[in-house]
Amino acid sequence: MITIEKFTFNSFQVNTYLLYDETKECILVDVACQDQNEREELHAFIKSNNLIIKAIINTHNHVDHILGNGFAKSTFEAPLLAHKDGEQFIRTAPASAQMFGFAFSETVYPDRYIDEGDKIEFGNSSLEVLHTPGHADGSICLHNPKQKIIIVGDVLFRDSIGRTDLPTGDYDLLNENIKKKLFTLPDETVVYPGHGPATTIGEEVMNNPFVKF
Repeated sequence: MITIEKFTFNSFQVNTYLLYDETKECILVDVACQDQNEREELHAFIKSNNLIIKAIINTHNHVDHILGNGFAKSTFEAPLLAHKDGEQFIRTAPASAQMFGFAFSETVYPDRYIDEGDKIEFGNSSLEVLHTPGHADGSICLHNPKQKIIIVGDVLFRDSIGRTDLPTGDYDLLNENIKKKLFTLPDETVVYPGHGPATTIGEEVMNNPFVKF
């Protein structure tokens, strides 16, 4: 059974997720730790629980979600996985960081690309990749139907959706992907977003004012 540990990092309050099972194998999703204290917090949890990192995954490559990729790759020696369409944001990350008033030069590119239908396996567990652009090109979600959990990055939030006013944002495309790929999941599916609290598919189908049917 998958256990999910959430860490909230950097000034953008990004949710970094650590998913592991009884084998102690695990994956890291959206490693967003920016300073030494945040890196030590994440490292300490992994070390104290004797976890083995099998992969580092980005739901998308906006700068706030990739701040810890260099640290994670060098520390845990695990491959970095992302969708190929998001690579443009890695190239522009230093300029994006400068715009927000901080320096960022650890641009790390994926070791392997993942896409719709791919399986991310660790221990006795697996997650299916859903390709869900609209907030940003290359956005993906990670779904485990057996346990009814889904990691959604900035695609869907409690009572909200990802912003679509940034480069490659497309409200109609995001709306379509949410309806076709997320809102068709069971109502009890727990949604773990890139910012803010968890929610469920059922709650968002009933209450989310930004998804138009």
